[in-house]
Amino acid sequence: MVEERPQNTPSGLDSPDDHSHDIYTIANIVTVLRLILVPFFFAILINGQNNTLAFALFTVAASTDWLDGQIARRTGTVTALGKAFDPLVDRLLIAAGVLGLYVVHRLPGWIVVFLFARDIYLMYGAWRLEQFHHRRMPVTFAGKCTTAVLLIGFADLILGWPTVPGLGIVESVYLPGLGSQPAALGVFFVYTGVALSLGTAVHYTFLFRKIVSEGAAR
Repeated sequence: MVEERPQNTPSGLDSPDDHSHDIYTIANIVTVLRLILVPFFFAILINGQNNTLAFALFTVAASTDWLDGQIARRTGTVTALGKAFDPLVDRLLIAAGVLGLYVVHRLPGWIVVFLFARDIYLMYGAWRLEQFHHRRMPVTFAGKCTTAVLLIGFADLILGWPTVPGLGIVESVYLPGLGSQPAALGVFFVYTGVALSLGTAVHYTFLFRKIVSEGAAR
């Protein structure tokens, strides 16, 4: 955790223990390595010849999101760059997973459109909050849970295992798993993630308004 500047520290100078403006921290390096994995994973996925390798790269990139956060907090090196860059890498990884799965016909197009539209909406709100109100949108527990559920779903769809029987509710190519045909278990995690994404979009909207209202009250 970043310590507050002591009262006797001259204005404009950081204390020796203030790492908020550091760049070359272990956590930030892990985040950069995660970013490097994204295009490699995407290329292997759409090539369609090695699902296991694509799954492995995606899983490593997704799981190290937890690792860089733990490193930053436990070493007291939470940085402004990390706070901004880490969620961006998460979005890029999800975008690569969504687009890649659509290209290889494992994910219906409406999910792609929905998730991209939701991310654009949230990024625009975060930009407005920072640009006009000088506040950063916090990442909430609900947002983290949504990301985790989607990543689990995408990972399973990439691997294509295990498969489960269809629910037999409705026959539609746009709703795999809900018809009579078997589907990868991950598609149900994706459906759950889509529902959570809608809920978190509403949650962040109310949080945006609350932050703006509090700023106006001051």
